[in-house]
Amino acid sequence: MAEPTAPPAAPSLQELQHWTGVLGRAQQMMMEAGIDMMAQLPAAKAAPAFPAMFDPAQAMRAGAAFWTDTLELWQRFLDPAHAVRAEESPEHARDRRFRAPQWREDPVFDFLRQSYFLIADHMVKGVDSLEGVEPRQKEQIRFATQGFIDAMSPTNFPATNPEVIEKIVETRGENLLKGLQNMLADIAKGQMTQSDTSAFELGRNLAMTPGKVVRRTPLYELIHYAPATKQVFETPLVIFPPWINRFYILDLTAEKSFIRWAVEQGLSVFVVSWRSADASMKDVVWDDYVERGQIDAIDTVRELLGVEGVHAIGYCVAGTTLAATLALLTARGEADKLKTATFFTTQVDFAEAGELSLFVGDEQLKMIDSLSSDGYLDGRYMATTFNLLRGRDLIWNYVTNNYLLGADYAPFDLLHWNADVTNLPAKWHQSYLTDLYRDNKLVMPGAMQIAGTPIDLSTVKTPSYIQAGREDHIAPAHSVWKITDHFTGPLRFVLAGSGHIAGVVNPPSANKYQYWTNEAKVSSLAEFVAGATETKGSWWPDWLQWIEAADATRVAARGARIPGKGKLQALADAPGEYVKTR
Repeated sequence: MAEPTAPPAAPSLQELQHWTGVLGRAQQMMMEAGIDMMAQLPAAKAAPAFPAMFDPAQAMRAGAAFWTDTLELWQRFLDPAHAVRAEESPEHARDRRFRAPQWREDPVFDFLRQSYFLIADHMVKGVDSLEGVEPRQKEQIRFATQGFIDAMSPTNFPATNPEVIEKIVETRGENLLKGLQNMLADIAKGQMTQSDTSAFELGRNLAMTPGKVVRRTPLYELIHYAPATKQVFETPLVIFPPWINRFYILDLTAEKSFIRWAVEQGLSVFVVSWRSADASMKDVVWDDYVERGQIDAIDTVRELLGVEGVHAIGYCVAGTTLAATLALLTARGEADKLKTATFFTTQVDFAEAGELSLFVGDEQLKMIDSLSSDGYLDGRYMATTFNLLRGRDLIWNYVTNNYLLGADYAPFDLLHWNADVTNLPAKWHQSYLTDLYRDNKLVMPGAMQIAGTPIDLSTVKTPSYIQAGREDHIAPAHSVWKITDHFTGPLRFVLAGSGHIAGVVNPPSANKYQYWTNEAKVSSLAEFVAGATETKGSWWPDWLQWIEAADATRVAARGARIPGKGKLQALADAPGEYVKTR
């Protein structure tokens, strides 16, 4: 039987005095740095009322509360035998950064952890209590403050992370050398590594669903997937992924692939693989993604298979564009080209578009424009923006694991895809941020035109399936819900568990998460949730039932249903060439 582990030795009086002084100075430095940082924010400088944050009475109250809590913490540290330990909040208790036992078992690191949480909580409370500041400015300040708090976590520094200290002793500092090598490699490529880059290869263990490229334009490749059943739905499915990312988010490993699953259910599946922008695409605008992209692909599939209409899926920004496509086709009297439309985590009304809207102020737009001098925006900048939205998980987690601990990168298909960035046409990107995120024109009837035709979302009557992610931080569920305020046709709204990616890429075989439906007529997301029925697992089968209810007719999987056997010859094997260009 193993000997019982001895409890940590109590620190001596000299050690207590030393660490009390060190941690006290650390607290003061963090508070002062946080105040200085917030005072330097553009929003702070632009708001005449911002000095109210430093109102003497309010500052005194905030300071008194902070030091009261600090003194209680120090008392618990100095005299643990007689101290009453404060109850830890659920959020702090489940913080994965502090999961190592040393953060609670070692008195010094326990104090450091609690001190960090105390400072962080008071900094956030200080922002929330600001008066005389516009809501948007307050959100900008809160976002920046939270980013600062995450950056200043003791887990991010070698001297204040017990796991790093132990690793330094264990490896005699080799972990720091390996971590430095990792960091220098990332600096050289201008992008943080999050997964083992050698673990995945397109066509080998990613994007493996059999198919052929049957059309290539300067904007996209059209991939036609081989049928897996003897009969297929007569109405084909055309999928429009976002050109902000690579299409194979919907064709990851075979177990996770939505495309493979859809083919196995008997759908004739076509996917658009967008070209990553370069200088030749400097004049590409949103109209091009509608006319030369989505409508061209829809017409190509209709002509190839001899069908009147198609089912279409739009994911994220491609869903926003699909909404505009529907409005344009309706205005032209061609709405029948789409039998149904499905929207994955799509926003059309950007009034409450979440934290991404904090990046579309005048200063940010000027900076983005300066980074797009060659007519396109390097995809690494967009990737950094998305990482900042979840900095704790997508930035600082890797600083600790791969730079400080010198750990090997783990293979993870989703993170491999996340790092596989695409460039964006500069004109399209600027107009998208200004016209939609900033000015919210898409929901104003006639405010936007495509190819000279004013569009109005309220004219769209195409049956639509709208999927949102409960924890989506890019397209918040309440923002996705707003589609129901503008479309006037039959709608089915489904709220999926998890977020922007995992909420979509959730195959039935995984038996993960859940989704909510509500058959009643409701006018808000809150009403929907209040009366919703929860179903365990993937929402994909629910979507398939909805597709089948729209048109269950099936035909033999032969002739033009076989990639390359119709009017369009096969140009290349899936996943094509555009997905591989950098």
